Amino acid sequence: MKQNFTVRQGALDGVEVFLSVAQHRSFRRAAAELGVTPSAVSQAVRVLEARIGAALFIRTTRSVGLTEAGERYLSHAKPAFDELVAASQVARGLGQRPAGLLRLSVPRAVVPILLEPLVASFCQAYPEVEVEIATSKELVDLAAEGFDAGIRFGQFVDADMVAVPLTPPLRLIVVGSPAYFAERSRPSHTDDLRQHACLRWRRSSGALALWSFDDNGRAIEIAVSGPFIAHDFPTMLGAAVEGMGLAQLPAPMVAEGLKAGSLVQVLESFAPVIPGVFLYYPSRRQMMPKLRAFIDHVKSRSIDQGKTPGT
Repeated sequence: MKQNFTVRQGALDGVEVFLSVAQHRSFRRAAAELGVTPSAVSQAVRVLEARIGAALFIRTTRSVGLTEAGERYLSHAKPAFDELVAASQVARGLGQRPAGLLRLSVPRAVVPILLEPLVASFCQAYPEVEVEIATSKELVDLAAEGFDAGIRFGQFVDADMVAVPLTPPLRLIVVGSPAYFAERSRPSHTDDLRQHACLRWRRSSGALALWSFDDNGRAIEIAVSGPFIAHDFPTMLGAAVEGMGLAQLPAPMVAEGLKAGSLVQVLESFAPVIPGVFLYYPSRRQMMPKLRAFIDHVKSRSIDQGKTPGT
């Protein structure tokens, strides 16, 4: 059976009034400082005294003084109230300008693709913001884990998140090393993958990811087999470079290897297009200036350079 609970009222009611009266030793001057009537100040003090259970002031027609209880209350209440005011100012500052700690949950694969070219310039542009990147293949609960935002490939972002595209859509490319192809023929069709060692990726759910292809406009998925299973794209990329087998990876990840000749692309005509990389967060209403600054910085860099960051 549900019980009716209410938030206890008045835990701090009257404290600011008490401190003002104690400072000025006058109800009238305290009222002027607070912008209320002297009777309102007197009523607030009476309520505070009743809640505490002790008289805090000695009142005469000529002066106002503190009782022993009032002196002790003042010695504890003033520093505590000053701390509360300072805390409010700090919080207000973080809500008004880019400052504080910006925590991002990011898969390891995205760091060299997107973040490395941007974090240094962002930190230089916003010296009051500290950036913390926590790499994880898990889709973490941003609010529960204390993250401001996450960065993931678009297909892994939940529909209830606000998503900001950081790159255009990407192609998934099948690659292998020259050493691997030295002893094997290159596949010309997805059916040929049955004869090849394919490096696989285990999702955070525990399932092995299927390989996706575009067969003349028809999306298909294939369960491949091979000697090696990785839990992230960078590990799978390293295995491909070492000649352990074929890997299917986002195009930006393999661009350097293709250019250097350490990787060779195959099945080009079957390469599918997937959603790009997105920054996501729970609500626009909760966006702090530090996160807005980061989003704007990424967008401006992309526009200024005329290309997607990191590609």
